[in-house]
Amino acid sequence: MFVAAVLLSDVEAGHVVPTSPSVSPSVDLISFRLKPCGFTKTFFCRSLVFPEETASSLVELTPAKPLSLDAFTLCLRFATELKGKREVILFAYRTQYFDELNVWRETDGRLSLYLSGPGAFFEVPELGPLANHVCLTWESLTGRTTMYVNGRSSASKIYQRGHRVRPGGKVILGQDPDNFLGDFQAEQSFVGEIFGVNMWDHVLPSVAIQLLSTGEDFSDANVLDWATVTIIPTGSVTWIDNN
Repeated sequence: MFVAAVLLSDVEAGHVVPTSPSVSPSVDLISFRLKPCGFTKTFFCRSLVFPEETASSLVELTPAKPLSLDAFTLCLRFATELKGKREVILFAYRTQYFDELNVWRETDGRLSLYLSGPGAFFEVPELGPLANHVCLTWESLTGRTTMYVNGRSSASKIYQRGHRVRPGGKVILGQDPDNFLGDFQAEQSFVGEIFGVNMWDHVLPSVAIQLLSTGEDFSDANVLDWATVTIIPTGSVTWIDNN
């Protein structure tokens, strides 16, 4: 396994490609497009490690299209050794004034979804230090919201019927921005490994999510595609290439 920290030496080696010539060597902020996965499944060939609790380490993902959504499927894999009564942010999409779409592990171990308001909460088995595959589906028309953990679905809930996720925000891993890309709290940060972050602008059928949980890579995600997404890391985040 080749481990590559996001440093300028990796740019020179061809592992990362800066998108802006104005970035100076003193700035620990590099935008890069992940390499093709070769013979490795795209969900497993690369991952991001957040090594420590901090208010400064994060990753911004650049979506392929604006997050103007009346339905979505969001999937990711993560492993964390964080224990105790601690909130853990798993995914954040923030516009200027609102937490448009946040996914959390709550202090009591439940998983939750917040769409610009009070959340929907899901009782799930304890998620230990081994990698788990988590998916969420939501549609505005009916409000039906379902959480999947390792291919198994929760009881569906009716949540935010008639709502729409608004465009113009930033997708963040590792931190919960309480304002537009700022006001982070270390005690809410993610510590561990995240990979396989994919998002579609529609609800995938249950059988598709079950296949995804086994590592099948059969459908290009049209909002966030882990195989091609542009990533902007800040702080001590480390990129691991498993090719």
